[in-house]
Amino acid sequence: MIKLFSLKQQKKDEESAGGNRTGAGGKKASAAQLRIQKGFTSLSYPMSHVSLMSHVSLMSHVSSALLQGFYKGGKFVFSFKVGQGYPHDPPKVKCETMVYHPNIDLEGNVCLNILREDWKPVLTINSIIYGLQYLFLEPNPEDPLNKEAAEVLQNNRRLFEQNVHRSLRGGYVGSICFERCLK
Repeated sequence: MIKLFSLKQQKKDEESAGGNRTGAGGKKASAAQLRIQKGFTSLSYPMSHVSLMSHVSLMSHVSSALLQGFYKGGKFVFSFKVGQGYPHDPPKVKCETMVYHPNIDLEGNVCLNILREDWKPVLTINSIIYGLQYLFLEPNPEDPLNKEAAEVLQNNRRLFEQNVHRSLRGGYVGSICFERCLK
């Protein structure tokens, strides 16, 4: 496992030794690994860890605490799985925290256009995190994964807000029990 904060030290050590950049096990790192490592080291968001699963994929967890909007005070963890095709293929992103949200279903699948049809190789991990933060600031009921939450948001904004707060505190919304995720 490679810890995020040791990536910079590893890079310095390799450069001072005059060797090539390498991935796990001393093998040469792929372009996808180098790009994703650069993206994660440039982040200014709280991170739990980054671990290299193999020379083909990278799995990481990003947590974000929100400061405004419906979800103010909530802390959410997202996993990013980056395949060998990155940056030409988008990472697979899942919300590990069960959340009452129109664009995130109860299994953690995320509906964000830049993770699907609008992905471009110039987009970065930062772009995805900004997109996720925007989803929490402005949920989009027009393109839902959680149709029930989207319908409530469209028809009764006040009830939607109450449901979000109940879910963040670890209560029930309908028959679904949410774990507390307030920071």
